[in-house]
Amino acid sequence: MKKPKQTQLNPNWLQLQQKLNDSKAPRTFKSSDKVTPESILGKRKERPDEESNDSQINPLIPVNDDSSLTDAVAMDCEMVGVGQGNKSALGRVTLVNKWGNVIYDEFVRPMERVVDFRTRISGIRPRDLRKAKDFWTAQKKVSELINGRILVGHALSNDFKALLLTHPKKDIRDTSEYQPFLGSSSRRALRHLAAEHLGVQIQTGEHCPIEDARAAMLLYQRHKKDWEKSIKDQFRFKQKQRKSKQKKKHKIEDASNANHVEIES
Repeated sequence: MKKPKQTQLNPNWLQLQQKLNDSKAPRTFKSSDKVTPESILGKRKERPDEESNDSQINPLIPVNDDSSLTDAVAMDCEMVGVGQGNKSALGRVTLVNKWGNVIYDEFVRPMERVVDFRTRISGIRPRDLRKAKDFWTAQKKVSELINGRILVGHALSNDFKALLLTHPKKDIRDTSEYQPFLGSSSRRALRHLAAEHLGVQIQTGEHCPIEDARAAMLLYQRHKKDWEKSIKDQFRFKQKQRKSKQKKKHKIEDASNANHVEIES
């Protein structure tokens, strides 16, 4: 049987086949040839330094728009001068809820003629009082809103005097009288408390009662746990004192009655 005759390959085909075999061989990379694959997310943008520094949120701005009447409200009043100018009268009254949203804010027309609007501090101008609420209307509304609620504010005795109102002492949270807020010798201004405890500047010009009421409320909210505990502790201490006085009184009365019995016998 004859062997099949081998077919001679074309020299050009042999050369092409050799090149194909060479291309299948594993390629060795030099360190300079390495390429770092690009991330799928692409290059991350660098955040400017000034964005992180200037993007601080003002804590006095409410985080929601709920203007409902809450269990705690904060009040602030602005005064004008009447009489000879040195007598204060209510010119504006503002109430905010526990979130800092306004629930009442009205200019008030005093019963006496205004001789000093004290605009530099109060922010009140003559045009503001032309269509203002009369005093008794504003007083009645404020009385209804604060009734049965915790009332927060700064130096509230001045506001009560201007409003001709009172409020149960157990329901008053005055930031000018809270022990941890007191200075070494005297009460501290609200603007100083806001700067130290809240990190905000207020009352740098004309006073804004909304801003001041919010500052007082936020001071209370941030110290509420300890503040309420101190109120309860004071209440318990006064109860113990009251009971102790009653016991002493009863002992004196019993001793006095015993002496009368002995004398009669």
